Amino acid sequence: MKEYQTITEISGPLVFVEVDEPIGYDEIVEIETPDGEIKRGQVLESSTGIVAIQVFEGTTGLNRQASVRFLGETMKMPVTEDLLGRVMDGSGKPIDGGPDIVPEERRDIVGEAINPYSREYPEEFIQTGVSSVDGMNTLVRGQKLPIFSASGLPHNDLALQIARQATVPEEAGDEGEGTEFAVIFGAMGITAEEANEFMEDFERTGALERSVVFMNLADDPAVERTVTPRLALTTAEYLAFDKGYHVLVILTDMTNYCEALREIGAAREEVPGRRGYPGYMYTDLATLYERAGRIKGREGSVTQIPILTMPGDDDTHPIPDLTGYITEGQIMMDRDLNSQGIEPPVNVLPSLSRLMDDGIGEGLTRDDHADVSDQMYAAYAEGEDLRDLVNIVGREALSERDNKYLDFAERFENEFIQQGYHTNRSIEETLNVGWNLLSMLPKDELNRIDEELIEKYYEEADAIEAEA
Repeated sequence: MKEYQTITEISGPLVFVEVDEPIGYDEIVEIETPDGEIKRGQVLESSTGIVAIQVFEGTTGLNRQASVRFLGETMKMPVTEDLLGRVMDGSGKPIDGGPDIVPEERRDIVGEAINPYSREYPEEFIQTGVSSVDGMNTLVRGQKLPIFSASGLPHNDLALQIARQATVPEEAGDEGEGTEFAVIFGAMGITAEEANEFMEDFERTGALERSVVFMNLADDPAVERTVTPRLALTTAEYLAFDKGYHVLVILTDMTNYCEALREIGAAREEVPGRRGYPGYMYTDLATLYERAGRIKGREGSVTQIPILTMPGDDDTHPIPDLTGYITEGQIMMDRDLNSQGIEPPVNVLPSLSRLMDDGIGEGLTRDDHADVSDQMYAAYAEGEDLRDLVNIVGREALSERDNKYLDFAERFENEFIQQGYHTNRSIEETLNVGWNLLSMLPKDELNRIDEELIEKYYEEADAIEAEA
């Protein structure tokens, strides 16, 4: 281990050091100040004679008299099953007052790409207990399904609800009794208030016992945010593929992660891409998102729900735009629904789950799931279009049929989407609510549902409505 005292420049979170030997990319570095304080960093760029180091704890207090030691290894995460129930900071150090972690092994946080040939196709339904997800944009085990939100919307409440309630039902028609997920929660750049809310909810509901929490707060160094999701995903891969857990990884907020990339890029004086973000941001995000999946012959799985806030509510912004290219759909939060008091305020029309068709249907959920979802989409979309028309001509000018679709849209929002953050609906309950709403429409309007299913479920919905 060689030690250098040849710092030439300190720029933002970066330290530049002259060296006389080749230094490996991503190599871990210790920087010791003259007063004995030690900071950790990572090699960000290595060229002949000069090395750029990103410092995790920030460069405050560093000067050119500091000593730099290259440790000869990349950053590793100590992994063990005992991590469940623990709370770590953004760099993987325990902050819950518990005992030191005794790892079974230490794993490189960059991870290894899953060989496409070894991937198992995702097709096992995950029951989140949230009707707007389960019924309309179904999550599948091994999928990556982001939540697109905006500043001020309750995306954290939805994330906590999914973390509490997510299960893999054992068979179709199951009432929610199934395999629970281990939850890896990676928070990047959140406020202390948000962190307290997360921890209170985890502790109150008992979810912490099956969770590993990584917390990078808003006042922590921004550069640490580039490490936090990789620590979380390394832990998830260990629990899933070595210990057989079904792991749900929730990463919030990816916007803060991308802002950290932009800050580092500016410090390196890189040529910026769209809106100042690095040109390699697509590749960088893909290295995180593509770590979700299943492996043939392995029992466990890694399912990802990244959360991002769209700057200016703009879904064409580079962060949601690139995320949408990489992931298999998105759950869209809606400001108008939130202002109406709908919980959770999920707008199902622009939302999408590209793997939904493979995760629903007979033997997976219920034989009517796909048809009910398609019919509710079509009916709600027509009701939304008619709302615009009502603003022009008034409701009295509409036909009886059109008024039924308007009523459907209103009840759909207030009965199907609206359920609160503490109601856990099984897929049976979700589809029954759907049939109850579709019973408002004449049978001849249900042109997306098989006639056998109409005979089987439509009358049941009539009976439910009559009893009510």
